[in-house]
Amino acid sequence: MKIICLKRSAVYYILIGLVLGFCFMMAPLYHKPVYRDREQWEKTGAVVWEANVREKVVALTFDDGPSPTFTEEILDLLAKYGAKATFFVMGKQAEMYPAIIQREFNEGHEIGNHTYNHPEVNQIPFHELKADLIRAHQVIFNIIGADMKLFRPTSGFYDEKVVKVANLLHYKVVIWTWGQDSRDWTKVSGERIALRIMETIKPGNILLFHDQGGDHSNTIKALEILLPVLKEKGYRFITVSALLQKSL
Repeated sequence: MKIICLKRSAVYYILIGLVLGFCFMMAPLYHKPVYRDREQWEKTGAVVWEANVREKVVALTFDDGPSPTFTEEILDLLAKYGAKATFFVMGKQAEMYPAIIQREFNEGHEIGNHTYNHPEVNQIPFHELKADLIRAHQVIFNIIGADMKLFRPTSGFYDEKVVKVANLLHYKVVIWTWGQDSRDWTKVSGERIALRIMETIKPGNILLFHDQGGDHSNTIKALEILLPVLKEKGYRFITVSALLQKSL
């Protein structure tokens, strides 16, 4: 009887050990998000929202493209006013419209990674996010023959996991200046977008627009107003990387 109890105890402890070991191995894949406040991330330089600059320079950024309907119009406007921008593109869109990606690159704009499939980055494990970014990177590299250095997470979400994946792949995480989200994915008019930006813009700001996913005629209208007015006020439009290089 004593021997049977000992055997049962041994089996019990072995099973407990196996369960604990499995949980330990799976923890990195399904960990609870670790958050830090903005000040902590800014100190590390791993996540940026804007740049501290003396010159009147800002960065226009466009997410989710390219789109055959709106990206080409945006590129025409940027060329008209001598503006450069950063396009955070999706890998699957780049596969469908490689010529637009090539045009962006050829015209001196910067291209950043915005994932391949646009997953909610806070809802997928580490290895899936890493694989998605690598897939997008390879698609775009095959088009332009150059590596990307910037990553914008979907919905602007960032935590310890997202930043670790970005660092592992040699990306800097770029969000946008709080208050400079155009919200052009809503039904807000281009005139209203332009007015709000002109009232609040400051040197070093990073502005958020979209060039794919719905009707972005409001984006076009906002740019038609913003570009000449801000240029007249002495602002220049440069890429995110160029903006960060000017940071004090």
